[in-house]
Amino acid sequence: MITNKKAYINSFEAVSCAGLDSQQLFASICEKKDCISIDNSYVQDRSVAIGKIDSKLPFNDLLTKTVNKVLTNSNLENYNNTLLIIGSSVGGMNETEKVFFKDSSYENIDYKKHPIDAIAYHLKQDFTFYDDISFSTACTSSANALGYAKEVINKGIYKNVLVVGVDALSYTTVCGFSALSVLSSKPCTPFEKNREGMNVAEAIAVLLIQDEKEDSKSVEICGAGYSSDGHHMTQPHPEGLGAAKAMQNAINDAKINKEKISYINAHGTGTMANDSSELNAISLVFDTSKPYVSSTKSFTGHTLGAAGAIEAVIACMSLQKQIIPPSKNIKDVEREDISFTNEPLKQEVSYVLSNSFAFGGNNTSILLGLSNDN
Repeated sequence: MITNKKAYINSFEAVSCAGLDSQQLFASICEKKDCISIDNSYVQDRSVAIGKIDSKLPFNDLLTKTVNKVLTNSNLENYNNTLLIIGSSVGGMNETEKVFFKDSSYENIDYKKHPIDAIAYHLKQDFTFYDDISFSTACTSSANALGYAKEVINKGIYKNVLVVGVDALSYTTVCGFSALSVLSSKPCTPFEKNREGMNVAEAIAVLLIQDEKEDSKSVEICGAGYSSDGHHMTQPHPEGLGAAKAMQNAINDAKINKEKISYINAHGTGTMANDSSELNAISLVFDTSKPYVSSTKSFTGHTLGAAGAIEAVIACMSLQKQIIPPSKNIKDVEREDISFTNEPLKQEVSYVLSNSFAFGGNNTSILLGLSNDN
């Protein structure tokens, strides 16, 4: 039974190639910094652009540090009544690769450190959560984790939920996308007419979601919308029908007028098929209103299972700072009926819609807004 509980994001942090914390991330976006690097070590005989975190800490240590920072800044004395939700498409694959490439054998691989729930397994060594659940739905993984967090808080099942969206760079994913011929050899240019493809990237994004707001900066998860169009194993529906349904479902769930949405943080990967489909979907849903649209993957790269969470962090900061973040490198837009922005816009931001779309036609949209509760 649905209660009147609301889901508030009270604390968050993010680490990516665009910054080692959320403030650096948003500053990099607004200052339009070059964050994507060129690499020739992942794909044989080819240079590709990737989003690699610039840190001396091992990835798992950085993950623990980021989670600890969010929890330390929270109002929680302990985490015994907190649900941990992981969203990841890679899990511990990068750890498995390290062992395999070192030993040229699978014999020394720890099976507990490989699957999707390897992230939860790692975090439970340092934190005592009530329970944990892991989502692995490709590029909607952490967006679905956020939607689930909203649901269990709305229903009064949990008061505190920690969502962790995380994916590390791995040879398996980079080479896999290379095999699909969708990687770019330069920083990606989503919605640019002459775009080349996507940039695989790594990131960590952590959000503490609670049933009571902490202060005026708390961001409410107002709506979550899903669809599954099942059009193709890797290609979205060309007319964007599934994506449009997910967006409309999120708006319906939030019970708001779509005219109030100021900004859409698009999935915007930079591939020909995804961008075209998503623009069709946006045009279908927002046929009268024209919210601003940008893809921050032009700064962070495509962080796969972490994308929904890191883009929710960006959406939170857009609402808190009342700034619409820009895209980067758009010179010749594919469509003139969409309100793209290449520059940060300081203006009123009421609601932000964040899109995440995945293989198999799995579509998720999360609608966020600043709480105006007393």
